Amino acid sequence: MLTALARAFRTPDLRRKLLFTLGIIVLVRVGSFVPTPGVDYGAVQQCIALAESGNDLLGLVNLFSGGALLQLSIFALGIMPYITASIIIQLLTVVIPRFEALKKEGQQGTTKLTQYTRYLTIALAILQSTTYVTIARDPSRLFGTACNAEVVPDQSIPAIVLMVMTMTAGTGLIMWLGELVTERGVGNGMSLLIFTQIAAGFPTSLWAIQRERGTLTFLAVLLMGLVVVAAVVAVEQSQRRVPVQYAKRMIGRRMFGGSSTYIPLKVNMAGVIPVIFASSLLYLPALVGQFSDQNAGWVVWINEHLVTGDHPIYMITYFLLIIFFAYFYVAITFNPDEVAENMRKYGGFIPGVRAGRPTAEYLDYILTRITLPGSLYLGLVSLLPLIALVAFNANSNFPFGGTSILIIVGVGLETVKQIESQLQQRNYEGFLR
Repeated sequence: MLTALARAFRTPDLRRKLLFTLGIIVLVRVGSFVPTPGVDYGAVQQCIALAESGNDLLGLVNLFSGGALLQLSIFALGIMPYITASIIIQLLTVVIPRFEALKKEGQQGTTKLTQYTRYLTIALAILQSTTYVTIARDPSRLFGTACNAEVVPDQSIPAIVLMVMTMTAGTGLIMWLGELVTERGVGNGMSLLIFTQIAAGFPTSLWAIQRERGTLTFLAVLLMGLVVVAAVVAVEQSQRRVPVQYAKRMIGRRMFGGSSTYIPLKVNMAGVIPVIFASSLLYLPALVGQFSDQNAGWVVWINEHLVTGDHPIYMITYFLLIIFFAYFYVAITFNPDEVAENMRKYGGFIPGVRAGRPTAEYLDYILTRITLPGSLYLGLVSLLPLIALVAFNANSNFPFGGTSILIIVGVGLETVKQIESQLQQRNYEGFLR
């Protein structure tokens, strides 16, 4: 692998792409520590040092921003508004006929949907930054009751508006940088930026475990991490290949078809989306409870059962929601009827299965069966940080599990495959050989 990496850097055009990608990554990481105008940086660092467990409602955003959220930096929101906008647009293509038509128009329709995603990203960034600045005016809601410093000294309307505009512009800049990486660099820009922000917190988390729990626990966590990564790589690479045969056709004087191929159905077709959906849905009751009477019976029940990750009700609910959203997302992103119709149109068929409706039913049957182990795998990996809370009392510091490990392994595999393909185009051996 090191030899292949050296060859990649010796190839001029590939070296330029890699250096450009690394430059954008460094720029984003530096921006994660640049404070937003109107924020007392010293008070923020003091509160971070005294923070108890932080606000669980902001945990997912803080993860995707590489810790920039709690720093109240210009990149505080990270890429999360873009992820949310992309998911919403993807779901709307199933509901809104206009979006579905654009999706089928090819490159021109995809460009239009991307434009809608950008507009929605900015709108969500304004909404999220306004909410975040409102929360930051009361530091105890962000860092815990141990923080009594005033992180936003000037709470006038012009100062608040400036903070909202700065964080929104930061999200727009990250979105643009991600698109630049996709266009001129290596890999998918948005995914790589998320990968970088999440991976940036690994050294700090591992060192915190070593400092607080000792060397033995630290080594146990490292060993568990290697096992989890190996398991995630194995499942992410797993797929069911459905054979497809194309009949021979005469078009003019030429013969077409007669080839054999397959439809690759991944075990985890939904990726990390079910985990994000389940986490977001579980945050809603606690969010509503924050703006209600804290002494109310239902608020007390929510705070006891659906806020702390070590409670069995929370774990079971989280696990079941992941399974549900795995089936839900696969159902709206893979249409067996459409695949069967396209196969029939071009003379393709699955050996032993009639074309048309029987093919769609067969594909749906296979998809339902392989989604079950995929959803169980997502649920188990996502529960690892919650199990670590009970076993190591280190939920906030446990890096090998949940959304983080799924994204890091998935993005890492895709990026290596892209570099591999570019090396093979130049007759070099790739990373995976």
